[in-house]
This record gives sequence, structure tokens and C-alpha cells, in this order.
Amino acid sequence: MASADLHNKEDKNVTHTDIVEVRHADDVRLAELGYKSEFKREFSLFETVAFSFSIMGVIASVSSTLEFGLVSGGHVGMVFGWLIPSIFVMTIALSMAELASSMPTSAGLYYFSAKLAPEKYAPLASWITGWANITGQITLVCSIDFTCAQMITTAIAVNSNGATVLSNGATYGILIAILLSHGVVCSAATSILARLNIFYVLINVGTTIAAIIALLVVSGDDKVSTKDAFTLFENNTGWANSGWAFLLAFTAPMWTLTGYDSAAHIAEEVAGADRAAPIAIISAVAATASLGWLLLIATSFCVTSVTDLLASELPLPMGQVFLNVLGKRGMLAMWSLIIVVQYVTGAAQGVDASRVVFAFARDNALPGSRWWKKMNARTQTPVNAVWFVMVIAAICGFLGFSTTALTSLAGSAVIGLYTSYVVPIFLRITSGRNKFVPGPFALGRWATPIGIVAVAWVSFIVVMLLFPPGQTTTAEDMNYAIVIISAVFIFATVSWVTSAHKWFHGPVRNVGEEEEVTKEKDLQT
Repeated sequence: MASADLHNKEDKNVTHTDIVEVRHADDVRLAELGYKSEFKREFSLFETVAFSFSIMGVIASVSSTLEFGLVSGGHVGMVFGWLIPSIFVMTIALSMAELASSMPTSAGLYYFSAKLAPEKYAPLASWITGWANITGQITLVCSIDFTCAQMITTAIAVNSNGATVLSNGATYGILIAILLSHGVVCSAATSILARLNIFYVLINVGTTIAAIIALLVVSGDDKVSTKDAFTLFENNTGWANSGWAFLLAFTAPMWTLTGYDSAAHIAEEVAGADRAAPIAIISAVAATASLGWLLLIATSFCVTSVTDLLASELPLPMGQVFLNVLGKRGMLAMWSLIIVVQYVTGAAQGVDASRVVFAFARDNALPGSRWWKKMNARTQTPVNAVWFVMVIAAICGFLGFSTTALTSLAGSAVIGLYTSYVVPIFLRITSGRNKFVPGPFALGRWATPIGIVAVAWVSFIVVMLLFPPGQTTTAEDMNYAIVIISAVFIFATVSWVTSAHKWFHGPVRNVGEEEEVTKEKDLQT
């Protein structure tokens, strides 16, 4: 017995020593990249994967974007409008995973751009990438949380049989409450955030699988044929060209498959980041794409009339699907779980956005950077950056008083994020080919062809996301994403030309070349 206890203690000591050595190696690598370690490395590989997966909230995202597929192709739009973009997004995930493995820092995308661009243009490339990413990150927080508020109003409407329909003002009030609670959650210590992601992934996967099974089983014989579920096409967009109408269905998966760069942004909080980050990025995208496709196939079988579904008075058509199949009580039970998924998705996105703000401020690129890069002494997390994100998201939430403006805001988030994704990938296969130093995960000779496909896809999808939903538009249904994106672009350009080019030189080293990273910090934490 004593021998067994001694053996167990020895195993624990070996494991602890291994973790300390891994964290030390991470800190040494971070110092080589130019930054001192300020976070506690509490995220394990599984928790990092869970974080990247949870931030996409598959069932909640499918529920909030189902209308795009229904309008742009019906059954074909739902099924293949999801599958095709998912394949192309995998090329972006692979390219990003390689970059995250090479340069594991919370600075992420704008750091990659700075190191891969020609030296003369490195600050500008970093500036553009950083502002595009900041724009996408914060507006995505607003979009996710506003959708969560809409889901709550949908549940209230169903529970009251339509007697209680909350106003836009009430919905905005719910948004504020969600943002405040997310501010508290996202301000927690890294160890707490890491453990929370285990719950996040369980509720995500469990609810998605439960929904797939419930839709297929409870609907019984009230389903369309297999042929119709996969091949029935309906154009409800207002565009005369059905081919173009189908392409607009790509909006749904592009909205969902965002935020997987989060694994790069929490790299300084991860043990073994150069391996964990790429695994998290690739597995999260693959899992979200696969589960989302299966859910949409199940949904396609249950949609017996696309026209009737689009005529529903509920804000989100997926709510009507569950109501039709599961009945009122079943729908409310499932919808409650989906609301929880959407809520934790917003919480995860809040953490991600705050890390981007912190990193950009650490390099003195934001107004008031000295406040946003400050670490909380108790939690060792950037609490100020968290609340910066929540306040700006609340301001963006005013656009929710207009459905068109809110949709445009969500489109802007996707455009901003994917622009920031593609810039370092483009630089990796052009000016950065000879200066790129691969990490443990590398694409080798496949880096260039995969990168070319990724760049081509983002170039296409960004233009597509700027188009209005119909061929003939009015001020009420116009896509204003171009206005939001242009405003950010003009601000970033003017500030660069007038002042930033004089003082922003890209990532700023805050650790000396001679500074040695010791194991003492690891032993203390």
C-alpha cells in the first residue's frame, strides 16, 4: 500500500515537473517573440479546443442564421449552402493554424502580418490587420449577445402564445443585462475561464446532438422525401439569377465559422501553445462544420414548407421549426438550452475580444492604450480591456433598433474578421515565404496552394457579403455593411496618415534581449 502511494506521488511529481517545463518553454518562446509573460498558463489542450469550439456555438449559430439558407435556395440553400463554404473555410483554418504554431502570442493576426510583411510596410500591415480584427471582434460580441436577447424574446412570445411581444427597447435592455453579466464572467481569472470551457463544450455538443435526434425522431412521418431534403431549390431572395441567389446562402456558415482565431489570442494563457493552438483551430472548425451540417440536414427533412416557415411571426425561423416539430413545451425546453449555448458563446467571444484589445493596446495602437493594457493584480487578466469591449458592444447595440442595421453590423463583423485572417495568410505565401519560421505544425509544400485557395475564397466572400439581399433595394432593406466597414477604414487610414505612421512601428518588445525567463514564476503559479 505504501509502495503504491509512493508510486502515485512520484507520478504526480513527474507530471507537475513536465507541466512546469512546458510552461517555461512557452515563456522562453514568448520572450523570443518580444513579450514578457503576464498571464497564467492555465488552459490545457482540451480546454483550448473547447474554447475555440464554443466560441462558434454551433446550434445557436445555426438557429440564428437559418433564414439565409431558407431564403437563398430553400432545402439546397440549407444543406449545400453550408457544406461548400465549410470546405473552403478549412483552408483558412489550416493556414491560420500554421501561423499560430509558429508565433504563439496573444497579438495573433496583426503580429503575424508585421513579421511577414516587407520591413518597410510591416507597421502598416500590422495596423490594417489589427483594426480589422478589433472591428470584427467587438461587433461580433454585440451580434452574438443581441441575438441571445432576440432568442429570449422569442421564448417569451411563444410561452405567451403571442400575447407578449417585447419592443426593441426591451430587447436592448436584455442586451445590456447580458453584456453586464459577460463583463463579470470575462473578468475572472484564467483558471476559472479555462474550467468554464468544459461546461461550454458539453452544453454545446449535448444540445446539438439532442436537437438532431429530436427533429428526426419526433417529426415521425411528417418529413419531406430524401430527394427534396437535398435537392429542392427555392429562390426567395428577390434576385432573378438563381445561381447568385444560392451563393447568398453562404452567408450563414460564414457568420458561424468565425472566431476560431481565438486559440491564437489566448496563446499566452495556454500550456504548450505552439501545439495546442493549431490543434484547437483545426478541430474546432472541423467539428463545428460537421455538426452544423448534420443539424441542417435534420432540419431540412423537417421543413415541409419553406414559404410557411418564412411567413412565421417569430423573429427566428428555427424557433418555428422546433415549435412545429416538438410542440410548445418541447420547443421551449430545447430553446432554453439554445439560449444557454448562445449565452456561453457570447461569453467566450468576450474573452477573445478582450485579449485582442489587450494585445493591440500593449503595442500602443489604441487610444488610451495605457488603460486597456493594464492587468488586474488579483485575477491577472485584462479586466479594463474586458469592460472596454462590453461598453463598445453596448453602443453598437443601438443599431439593433433597426433589423437592417443589425444585420449589416453582423456582416461587418464577418468582413472585419476575415480581412484580418487573410492579410497574414497572403503575406505568408508572398513576401513572407522566405522569412517564415515554421512551428511544430507546418503545412510544408502545401502551404502555398492552400494559402492561395484561402485568399481567393476570402476575396470572394468579402465582396459577396457587401451585396443587398434583393436585386431591388430600398433604404429599409439595404445592406449597410459597406458603410460600417468604410467608416472604420476611413478612421484607420486618416489616423495612420495624420499621426500613427510616426509613432506606430508594429509590435513593441516589452522584454529585453538579455532578459532571462526563469522557472521561478512557473513554480509560484
